[in-house]
Amino acid sequence: MSEHPISNIRNFSIVAHIDHGKSTLADRLIQATGGLSEREMVDQVLDSMEIERERGITIKAQTVRLEYKAKDGQTYVLNLMDTPGHVDFAYEVSRSLAACEGSLLVVDASQGVEAQTLANVYHALDANHEIVPVLNKIDLPAAEPDRIKAQIEEVIGLDASDAVPISAKTGLGIDLVLEAIVQKLPPPKGDETAPLKALLVDSWYDAYLGVVVLVRIIDGTLKKGADITMMGTGARYEVDRIGVFRPKMTDVEKLGPGEVGYITAQIKQVADTRVGDTITETRRQTPAALPGFKPAQPVVFCGLFPVDAADFEDLRAAMGKLRLNDASFSYEMESSAALGFGFRCGFLGLLHLEIIQERLEREFNLDLIATAPSVVYRIHMKTGEEIELHNPADMPDVMKIEEIHEPWIRATILTPDEYLGGILKLCQDRRGAQIDLNYVGKRAMVVYDLPLNEVVFDFYDRLKSISKGYASFDYTITDYRAGDLVKMSILVNAEPVDALSMLVHRTRAEMRGRAMCEKLKELIPQHLFQIPIQAAIGGKIIARETISALRKDVTAKCYGGDVSRKRKLLDKQKEGKKRMRQFGRVEIPQEAFIAALKMDS
Repeated sequence: MSEHPISNIRNFSIVAHIDHGKSTLADRLIQATGGLSEREMVDQVLDSMEIERERGITIKAQTVRLEYKAKDGQTYVLNLMDTPGHVDFAYEVSRSLAACEGSLLVVDASQGVEAQTLANVYHALDANHEIVPVLNKIDLPAAEPDRIKAQIEEVIGLDASDAVPISAKTGLGIDLVLEAIVQKLPPPKGDETAPLKALLVDSWYDAYLGVVVLVRIIDGTLKKGADITMMGTGARYEVDRIGVFRPKMTDVEKLGPGEVGYITAQIKQVADTRVGDTITETRRQTPAALPGFKPAQPVVFCGLFPVDAADFEDLRAAMGKLRLNDASFSYEMESSAALGFGFRCGFLGLLHLEIIQERLEREFNLDLIATAPSVVYRIHMKTGEEIELHNPADMPDVMKIEEIHEPWIRATILTPDEYLGGILKLCQDRRGAQIDLNYVGKRAMVVYDLPLNEVVFDFYDRLKSISKGYASFDYTITDYRAGDLVKMSILVNAEPVDALSMLVHRTRAEMRGRAMCEKLKELIPQHLFQIPIQAAIGGKIIARETISALRKDVTAKCYGGDVSRKRKLLDKQKEGKKRMRQFGRVEIPQEAFIAALKMDS
């Protein structure tokens, strides 16, 4: 067993909305317990990626083991899990919470409870956590601790009378937080003599060690050299190293019940270690795996193509490297007549898509074009089979389709009262069905069922612009429902452009088609012949714009004389234009594609 009894271990995570000071609080806790010296300390210690620091978000769950000498004279081991706050990473959050017994609920004392705070608190309550409310940014002039306490009690139903007031930036009240963790959060339970049962919390790739796996021991002991089995995948490994993060990696001999640490076992890729899996000893297996394990399911798909076709091999190599470190991201090769060779990629959500794209561009110096994001549709064929459609261009023949099902989400939106009208209209326009509307102080909380297809496009941007950035939004995927969906193709000079085709609801097809045609009319340069741009559903054209031809004035040399000479010259030109339109190729510049795909609906 470790040098500390199990009753002196506390495993906790920090639950908060983006930007409420979660990573800063983690920094202060590390500093207060002497985890790092002053010289080694940087802001957002646990956010290791450059992009995490820049955007101020946490993407990968991180952990650190701190030793704290409490006022009662005993030394406690605190295992802090810093979890991502964004909805795209909700599954990772749920696994991190399953590894803990308690949570610190951090709420900004000037902003109050946000939609994501709610979602993550419910995750923590589902995991039977003891929750300690913490009011951060108490030193700001706009802080209203009493109002926020009342709000926590009203919205979440937690007793916030003894919420800990702190300022993570200045370090005010950090000692109170440490005491609250020790006094209020329960120690873990576990049987040291039982067969090994450990939860795989997270994994990432290290260039020297291979895959590093973060584990929380539930029962039994994990020793160096042990022969282990992953119950979800059935893979077997021998443990090379065992250690803990203090926050630097420190080797230990073994991990006992309730402890959180890492192991390496010559695992080659992250995809072999599924988050939420149960690890046990091969010879003495635990009878039942831990509940709640499910493989990561991508929900948003889009095509990524290099701007310069010569970069395709570099893109392939870059994707392979990223996949080593992010098992939830999937890709397969695809080719497009308009954009050349690229990859069809699956993501957990829009933030995940943005981050992967930014990392590819930044870390591997690639210029990429992303096609419009689409969701996974389930198509029921008349033959009785069901197929999943990731790319609108692969849509089967309409005559063979029985019905198309699309994913729906339940969205919770918290907004100041004055923006409510605009937000309700936005949700109605996006085919939403209102489920609930109630007030929390001066803010409205709206619950809507919406089709994911309408949300992935630009819903979040529109929501933020309507509410001047004050509304917060969180969603969970609920189910698949049948919808009257049609494939809309864009034809340029009677040629379909595959990269611009999309599945839309019949009622919104005409509006989307007209907007797309108008946008392309602005973006495609004039040619020597007239170019029709059309949006079509099957054989029916629903919108059209025409780019007029660049014309040379062939009658300039006719001064005076009979009108039939002019007529003759113009007819000759007309013939040439007609022939040109039949055989001419329309060059669509890359900028036009990028702008059309980013188009505001």
